[in-house]
Amino acid sequence: MSKTDSQDLLQFLAPFGEEKTEVVMWLREFVWDLYPQTNELIYDNYNAVAFGWSPTDKIGHTFCSIAVGRSSGNVHFGFYWGSQIADPEKMLLGNGNQYRYILVKTIADFPRAYMEQLLLDAYANSLAKVKDPKQLMQGVTITKSISSVKREKKATPKKKK
Repeated sequence: MSKTDSQDLLQFLAPFGEEKTEVVMWLREFVWDLYPQTNELIYDNYNAVAFGWSPTDKIGHTFCSIAVGRSSGNVHFGFYWGSQIADPEKMLLGNGNQYRYILVKTIADFPRAYMEQLLLDAYANSLAKVKDPKQLMQGVTITKSISSVKREKKATPKKKK
């Protein structure tokens, strides 16, 4: 399993439609191309399809993630430990103790160069969290959870004429 192993993810993304899947898969390729030595962890949860990259198989070591909300349909490109990395342009959303993200509507609007800079910091931060080098793995895709219960995407209400 690796970057080419996308069967589970494509199945999980199917309810979101072709356009959303295209954006998500482009983002996935963007990260895999920069960090082929890391591992992809996939979570098909009741409220979102989320996947991220880690130097191990542990979510706590994840440095970058992509999520699609089941009810909102929003695509997040985020940093699991985003509160611990520099964001000089203040693009990242969120003000909790940990996670930071940007909303991605289209590939053309994605701030690629800036995200590459943030990924460098996030990856270094992630590696620093790995205390046992025996945990390091390389280039594996792992489906970590598949929820039996899933919220359906809310239909957009039609406007009255």
